[in-house]
Amino acid sequence: MLLIDCPHCGPRDETEFHYGGQAHVAYPADPHALSDREWAEFLFYRDNDRGLYAERWSHSLGCRKWFNAIRDTVTYDFTAIYPMGQARPDTAEAAPQASAIAEADPQPHPTAGFEGAVR
Repeated sequence: MLLIDCPHCGPRDETEFHYGGQAHVAYPADPHALSDREWAEFLFYRDNDRGLYAERWSHSLGCRKWFNAIRDTVTYDFTAIYPMGQARPDTAEAAPQASAIAEADPQPHPTAGFEGAVR
């Protein structure tokens, strides 16, 4: 289980929270002027980065307030939690480089170790 530190209630079990998607996604200034494709991209297309990722969370079984968090999508560690409306904290110095992640955690081929096992 993850322990998430609600900025209003303190550390609580992850089952009390709901994930709200990527943080800091700006609403279009004039949504009626968007094409169907642009509107679909706003609604459904999100970054899917490996590493530090800004997310929105709701403490749905506690204070019911929303907050933002920076979570490492590889380790699930929360590196920063901050109120809605506040700018994303600078976490660049803590972010691992993609090449360093690839070297430290190589992904084996899905069929590695099964050569000749099935005939």
